[in-house]
Amino acid sequence: MLTLIQFRHSPYNEKVRWALDIKNVVHERRSLLPGPHLGTVKALTGRTTTPVLIADGVAMDGSSRVIRWLEERYPEPKLLPLDPELRSLALEIERRFDDDLTPRIRRVVLDTLLRSPGYFAAVFGEGASWPKRFGYACVVPFAAFMVKKGNGITGPSSLEDGHRAAIEALDYVAERSSTTGYLAGDIFSIADLAAASALATIVRPVDSPMSSPRPVAAPFQALVDTYSGHAGARWVRRIYKAHRGASHDFDGPTVSSHR
Repeated sequence: MLTLIQFRHSPYNEKVRWALDIKNVVHERRSLLPGPHLGTVKALTGRTTTPVLIADGVAMDGSSRVIRWLEERYPEPKLLPLDPELRSLALEIERRFDDDLTPRIRRVVLDTLLRSPGYFAAVFGEGASWPKRFGYACVVPFAAFMVKKGNGITGPSSLEDGHRAAIEALDYVAERSSTTGYLAGDIFSIADLAAASALATIVRPVDSPMSSPRPVAAPFQALVDTYSGHAGARWVRRIYKAHRGASHDFDGPTVSSHR
């Protein structure tokens, strides 16, 4: 059985979860806490990033790499368009989100969550035991500096840039999807999956494993409210409702094709 080593609340991890679910791939999930994950993940890949997919005893990381492997091993339903031009477009959109927009948006998300250490622990420790979440919440204030440093949160200008990236991304998906409802052609593809996963971090659609734990901390709710009326946010909610098929996450083996 495949094993996914993941964070529960991360756009890159959500990309791979979504691909696994949409392709009905039997697998097992193991959720880690950001920070304490370092030793576990480094022992598997020599790096520190998630998601990590273990297949046939071999660990691979990076959401794009993992999804390419899944696309080859489990080709249906396809996430890469057959038409060469649309395929190239879909991959370019994925790269744009993965390499540029998502990391910039993430700064705003993490900075806002860090204002409420208990809620930060509730988000990233969702599914963990209460004592584990409590211990994690106690550590978060002391680790905040490292979280900010590791994600390029260097001051007000970096947060302003994160908000610009959010608007840029929302504007892009709203305009790009205005004709067909999708970003690369007229069917769901890796482009939609990557963009919706990234924007789910600020839109928090109810049809998403990354919908916010309740009650939502006031600073984070204010961030979500900032973008909730944007046409791009409506696109994210529609894509999740139509294509996600999973409104919560889990640890352990899959027991059905959609949860």
